[in-house]
Parts: sequence; structure tokens; C-alpha cells
Amino acid sequence: MALLGAAVLAMWWNVPAEARAEFEDWHAHEHIPERLGIPGFRRASRWSSLDRQGGVFVMYELESYDVLSSTAYLEHLNAPTPWSTKMMPHHHGMVRSQCRVLETCGGAVAACALTVRISPAAGRDVELRAAIASLVVPLATLPGLTGVHLVRHEKPPIAATTEQKIRGNDREADWVIVATGYDSKALEALSADEFGEASLVNAGSSPGSERGLYGLAYSATPVDIAAVIRGRASSASCDAPDPARRIATSLR
Repeated sequence: MALLGAAVLAMWWNVPAEARAEFEDWHAHEHIPERLGIPGFRRASRWSSLDRQGGVFVMYELESYDVLSSTAYLEHLNAPTPWSTKMMPHHHGMVRSQCRVLETCGGAVAACALTVRISPAAGRDVELRAAIASLVVPLATLPGLTGVHLVRHEKPPIAATTEQKIRGNDREADWVIVATGYDSKALEALSADEFGEASLVNAGSSPGSERGLYGLAYSATPVDIAAVIRGRASSASCDAPDPARRIATSLR
């Protein structure tokens, strides 16, 4: 399996320009280590929109779908840190999908990613999945591309969390195609052709797909940041760090 596990948490939002620097600092140095310290979180990736309009795509790969309703995860969602509480209102237009992996082939992390959010037309779920499944392996091996994945949202039986309440009303994507590659032009061609609106509707999707092209900003696994995870577990900060902070060191 290309994705690291049987489930994915996929999210999209926009960050205003004035909050971008602090957001990236918080997300890389507090939020991702916090999430990767939760049992079942296997990899985190953050991507920035290539249109430079502040769009963000984040994908967490999970051991199983049950991680999304686990006690350890819900404890973090309902007790955000002071810094997280400060940053959550900057998640504008949040789309948050808790997904099972349907199809996956190739690498899940590369220089660029295309996401296409779709919903099957009435009664065409099986037809649409079969059509996309038939393309996953051939497309993942094309020049410029490295992976193609299909995931489907399924809401776990939990109440709205504190983090969600701070952000407001999160939207949900239904089915999500994620394609990765080292050539953004190849992904643009994929978005216009095999995963273009007309092709998807013909395959069984409802009209109105939503798509975005992103560049990788940061990716890590629990092993990559084990020391940070241990530090977060042993000492929690009481205040949001200064976004312009520096660590002074001396060599003797």
C-alpha cells in the first residue's frame, strides 16, 4: 500500500497573508509534532497552493479509520494548546474530510500534488470507483507523476470538538483524488484530461468538482521528529511562542 495506513485525514483552508509566517511556524514546530505523537498517526504532509493565494492542503495518513475517534486524538481536539487556540481562527474556509482509503498506488509525497474533490452521481458509486481504480496504476507510472490515490469521507460518530467550534463551520469533501508528481505540468495535464470535469462526469461523478494544485512545504513521520514529540509530551508551553523567536547558542 502506498499510503501509510487505511485512512486519511484530508484538509483544505486559506491562511491570510498577515498570519502566514506564524501559521507555518506553529504548524511545523508545534501542531505536526503534536499530531504525530498520537498513536496511529503515521505521516503528515503540508502543501501550499501554487497559485500563491494562501491555500493550504494538509494530509495525515493514519493506521486505521478508528484513530479518528480514538481517545488520544479527541483529547487533543478538545483541549487545544494556547498557540493552537490563537491560530485556529486563521483557518479560513476549512474543508475537513475523515476518509477511508479506497485505492492507492505509488508515492504519497512528491514535489507537487493535485487534489480533486468529487461526489458520485446518484446510483453511480460503484461505476465511478471502478473507473478511477482502472486509472490508478497506469497514471501513477506516467512521466512526471509518482502516485494516485482515492479516498472517501465517512464521518465518525463523535460530537463537534473544541477546535471545530473555534474555527466555525467546517465543510466536508466527499470523495477525494490525490495525485502526486515531480512535474506540475504533468499534474495540470491530468487535471484537464483524465481527471477533468467532463471525464469525471462521464465516469459517474456529479458536476462541480473542486480542484487545486499544491507544492510540498513539509512532510514528516513520527520517527523523523521523535525528539520533538518527546519534548512536547514532557513539557507543555503555557503561552504561544513568539513567532520571531530565535534560539541563541554558543560554541565553546
